[in-house]
Amino acid sequence: MSKVRVASFSISLDGYGAGPDQSLENPLGIGGKDLHGWFIGTRCWQRMQGQEGGEGGVDDDFAARGFAGVGAWILGRNMFGPVRGPWPDDSWKGWWGDNPPYHVPVFVLTHHARAPITMAGGTTFHFVTGGIHDALAQARRAAGDLDVRIGGGADTIRQYLRARLIDELHLAVSPVLLGRGERLFDDLDMRALGYACERFTGTPKAAHFVLGRTPA
Repeated sequence: MSKVRVASFSISLDGYGAGPDQSLENPLGIGGKDLHGWFIGTRCWQRMQGQEGGEGGVDDDFAARGFAGVGAWILGRNMFGPVRGPWPDDSWKGWWGDNPPYHVPVFVLTHHARAPITMAGGTTFHFVTGGIHDALAQARRAAGDLDVRIGGGADTIRQYLRARLIDELHLAVSPVLLGRGERLFDDLDMRALGYACERFTGTPKAAHFVLGRTPA
């Protein structure tokens, strides 16, 4: 059965999913790149860059699992780009160049309509102004029997958690402190929402936790 899941979402020891002062030059915020050290050394990441090498093991297994069986993604607007308010033009097509890493339909939450963008490798960005439920309905249709992955950022994940729409959440807790930024679990009572830790394991670069949701 298909799932709605968050995979390979990195947070700091103090609970931040991104550093402060995010910008075009520093999309992950100050210190935010340090959250992803466990990921960028993996074979999965190297393959995504069109390169060979990288490390296998637990970190690589989690990274690869995050992409397996995914038929559609949902992103918040900040995950797509730094532009706020009405789109000034159609020049911004995401952070990833001509061939983004998704290779399936991607539904971007926004308050401002925009025509879909078809990219190389099978990625098409669709811009959804109807909110999280509308985006999920569209993503489910596009994914068919495959999973829908909620890519972030933290605020988008919080909205779907609050609505109890995420079936599985994989967190990679990196051994860094950010001090400021965007927290993942602010104003959420995960236990009351029905979530519990189903699996955890550690590596020198991250502690991996998989949370599942009990049926309502």
